[in-house]
Amino acid sequence: MTMTANPQRPVAHAMLKPTHMSDEEWALRCDLAACYHLIDYMGWTETIFNHISARLPGPAHHYLVNPFGLLYTEVTPANLLKVDMEGNKLEPSNFDANPAGFALHSAIHGARADIHCVIHTHTTQVSAIAQKKDGFSHNDFYGAQLFGRVGYHSFEGITLFADEKARMLESLGNHHILVLRNHGIAVGEHSIAATFFLLWTVQRAAEIQCLADSMRGEDTRIPDPIRQKCADLTAMLNREDGFADKFFEGMVRKMRAERGTPW
Repeated sequence: MTMTANPQRPVAHAMLKPTHMSDEEWALRCDLAACYHLIDYMGWTETIFNHISARLPGPAHHYLVNPFGLLYTEVTPANLLKVDMEGNKLEPSNFDANPAGFALHSAIHGARADIHCVIHTHTTQVSAIAQKKDGFSHNDFYGAQLFGRVGYHSFEGITLFADEKARMLESLGNHHILVLRNHGIAVGEHSIAATFFLLWTVQRAAEIQCLADSMRGEDTRIPDPIRQKCADLTAMLNREDGFADKFFEGMVRKMRAERGTPW
C-alpha cells in the first residue's frame, strides 16, 4: 500500500507542474509543501532543521523531503527533493539533501508499510514533556486521546547513526507516536493530512500539560477505561481520510487567507 493524494482534491497549481511528472506526484508535492508551510504557520519549526517526509506512490520506496538549508516557508512543490531510503537525491537539484537528518524517517518508513508520512518536531512544549520521566499524563482532553498510542525512546545523542534505527523501531512498536526522550517527537500516519492532525493533537496535549503542571492543585485523573475510549475514537477518526482531510484543508485555507498563496 502506498500513499495517494485525496481523489476529491483537485491537482493544485497545475500550471506549475512539470510535464514529465504525474498528476498524482504533483498533488502529493503540493500537499507536502503546504504541510511545511502549516508547520511554520503554527510556530512549530526549528529554523532549517527537521524533516517532513512523504512516500511517493509505487514500489520503489522513494520519498519527498525538504531541501536542506531552506526555511519551511521557502519550500515549494517544485523544490522538494526526491530521495531513496538513505536520503540520497534521486533527481538533479540545485539543492542538497541531508541524509544524516533522514535517519529517523528512513527507519520508520522502512519498517512500517502503514506509515506514509512522518513529521518530526521539537517544540518547547513537546521537548519539555519529552524531558519528563513520566512523559504524557493523559489527564486532559487531548492527552487522553494519546493513551496507549505512544512509544518512548531513550536519548542516545543527535540522531545520526544507522545502528540506532533498530532501537528506535523497537521503541516505536506498533504505535504512531514516538517520544524521543530529552529531544522531541515523531509522528507518522497513512497520509499527510492524518499525520498533521495527529501532530496537532500531540502538540495540544503537550501545551495543556505544561500549563497544568505549572499550576497549584491536584490533577483530576481520567480513569483508564475513559482514556482508552478516547484513544480508540480519535484513532478511528484519523483513519478516516475525510475527517483528516477536512481538518488539513481547513487549516490550509486559514493559513492562506492570512498569508496569501505562497507559490
